[in-house]
Amino acid sequence: MSLRALIVDDDPDIVQVLAEFVQREGFGDVATAGTLKEARAQIAASPPDIVLVDVHLPDGRGLDLLDGLETVAAPEVVLITGNASVETAVQALRRGVADYLLKPVDFARLKVILANVVRTLEMKGEIGTLRTELRKLGRFGALIGASPAMQGLYNLIGRVAPTEASVFLTGETGTGKEVVAQVIHGLSRRRKEAFVAVGSFSASLIESELFGHERGSFTGADRLHKGYFERAHRGTLFLDEITEMPIDLQVKLLRVLETSAVARVGGTETVPVDVRIIAATNRRPEEAVAAGKLREDLYYRLNVFPVALPPLRERGEDIELLAEHFLHLLHAPGETAKQFTRAARERLRQHGWPGNVRELKNVVQRAFILAQESLGVDALPEDVTAEAVMASLVTMPAGTPMPAAERLLILATLDQFQGDKKKTAAALQISLNTLYARLKEYKAH
Repeated sequence: MSLRALIVDDDPDIVQVLAEFVQREGFGDVATAGTLKEARAQIAASPPDIVLVDVHLPDGRGLDLLDGLETVAAPEVVLITGNASVETAVQALRRGVADYLLKPVDFARLKVILANVVRTLEMKGEIGTLRTELRKLGRFGALIGASPAMQGLYNLIGRVAPTEASVFLTGETGTGKEVVAQVIHGLSRRRKEAFVAVGSFSASLIESELFGHERGSFTGADRLHKGYFERAHRGTLFLDEITEMPIDLQVKLLRVLETSAVARVGGTETVPVDVRIIAATNRRPEEAVAAGKLREDLYYRLNVFPVALPPLRERGEDIELLAEHFLHLLHAPGETAKQFTRAARERLRQHGWPGNVRELKNVVQRAFILAQESLGVDALPEDVTAEAVMASLVTMPAGTPMPAAERLLILATLDQFQGDKKKTAAALQISLNTLYARLKEYKAH
């Protein structure tokens, strides 16, 4: 694989030293630039695989070079700075920077970064091939769906998976946040190491479970216990429902993220840990911060690369695709396959799925158990069929203008659910924001 690098710095001596070093590390074609303008011209003429850029340039900031590079084929960018801080690093990673270097340059660290970039480029090629092969089948790793919403999700996963950036997943309950986290891990440089999931932050999850404890540190501690961080060393740690973590534990978590070391309960020394964090929540994180449920500094530390998972009601034909997948998994080898009836498929498409993919999986399993041969409407639970019955009771004269028909349907559905806007939006398969906008419009008129 022939690799091309671009060095951007206004100090000729630094440029020369870096260029020679990068070339010795296997980058056969090394270009240089002293300004943003020159760098952009170089990128346009012959796109590099990696860019090493100084944070301060005569005609702007090094980070400004990222503008206009939001494509799958964008180069890996390494920022070089003389005075890095946690804020600078987080901002750089959030903008898409692969890594950053402090001046004077640590060439041992640069060697590691360049090796990681090579592996990242190889993995990007693998991901691109995977997406091309599986897009038509509506699959991406363990994820299933061919809708535009899912294709957008696959794009984000493909961009962030090969990097070391922390990922913050948001999405309603049942949208598959842990599955997405596993896919990101499986497409990362850490895929051969452990993926450790922490799914609850109840009172039973004490500090020793997260960070470990030494033998004899408290009653019952009869042996050394490695916590989740140590078990995920060199791998990925998935922290589900992070907004439910007690505040005092959030403080200690932030310290671990800043120092890359854990202190076991009862211990006097810290243990280095190399862990990639993927956090998730089914709440709006900004609201959790405002309510004091999530520390603002921890949120910004975790929210380097935010990824929002689409609810099932916004995924169109994915509902049927997923239902068929879950049904296929339930059949024993050689068993005559049961099929959904046309009416049952229609009911599945009409349902709002407030419980998302998890609810659909449960509904398919229940229908499979109840059905003798084909899976009909009678095998579906009442809450799935009730919405279709309710909808059939909404009548209007032929020729009713679309805005008036939409208003009648929204208000009738809202009345059916006794003013519950979340259920109304789910039944109508629209977002809550859309529902609120319509109701505000109706009130104004």
